[in-house]
Amino acid sequence: MILKDLIQSISQVIEDKIPEKYLVKFQEILLASRIFTVASQILAQLILVVFILLIVFTISSLIFSFDLIISIVFAIAIPPSLLTGFIIIKSEQRAEEIEKASPDFLRQLASMLRVGMSFENALDELSKYGSGPMYDEIKRAVVEIKMGREFNESIQAMVSRLKSENLERTFKIILEARKSGGGLADIIDAVSEDLRAIIVLKRERRSSVMMAVLFLVISAVIAAPFALGMVGIYSSFMTSLGKGSELIETSKIAAGSYIVIHSILAGLIIGLVMYGNFKRGIKFSIPLTIVAYGIFFIISNFGSLILNF
Repeated sequence: MILKDLIQSISQVIEDKIPEKYLVKFQEILLASRIFTVASQILAQLILVVFILLIVFTISSLIFSFDLIISIVFAIAIPPSLLTGFIIIKSEQRAEEIEKASPDFLRQLASMLRVGMSFENALDELSKYGSGPMYDEIKRAVVEIKMGREFNESIQAMVSRLKSENLERTFKIILEARKSGGGLADIIDAVSEDLRAIIVLKRERRSSVMMAVLFLVISAVIAAPFALGMVGIYSSFMTSLGKGSELIETSKIAAGSYIVIHSILAGLIIGLVMYGNFKRGIKFSIPLTIVAYGIFFIISNFGSLILNF
């Protein structure tokens, strides 16, 4: 009960201090990721988790003689990174669901147009019986049209919410065909088949590059952390012999920095290999960086104990 009241209080402060337009934008991102929680409460929970981690990491750094600055950076960076990664993953899952459902949706739309229904009525009819994020957006577009919003504007707004380049091109073709008055049903059928072929090609590409992705993951979370973790073990060994120096301590920091940079780049390359887009690699970079640095941190700080140095 106390925790709930505390989150509510922090949430109220956030709503008072942060401009509404930013909260609304963040709320849209959460809804697009199928996270149905008030934006200010998500931020309040995030702040609370960061505060708790700051206390835990600070105490741990004092007990185990860890670097206090690194502990504070990790306490501040881990919760937002995990939240960002979770939002990206949920958004991409939603986008994939929409793309998988779109060929069948377009085929049904073409069938309804062939029996004489208008485009608006066909959309309305489909929105009543379908389920999933694709049909949710169709329902929203239909409601906006009924409330007086211009048809093309509603469809374009829906496409921007879908966040799919393939569907954006698809609906542009459909709107242009509708404007020109051509055989709309045939065009939609053709577009549906093309979209289905694109989805199949994407699956095949992902399957064909899995070995390369596995190699990048192993190098990021196993090879590099274990190899560079030996720098920490060497540093502890030299310190135990009374031969520690600033250069040895600096090399440990440099090794940790390399692990972070290497993991981020590995994640971005995985995104490029699997999706042809660096940005989509962010969802891989975040967990790879956390896991890789965690392994490096454990080896460099506790490896000497295991080897009895």
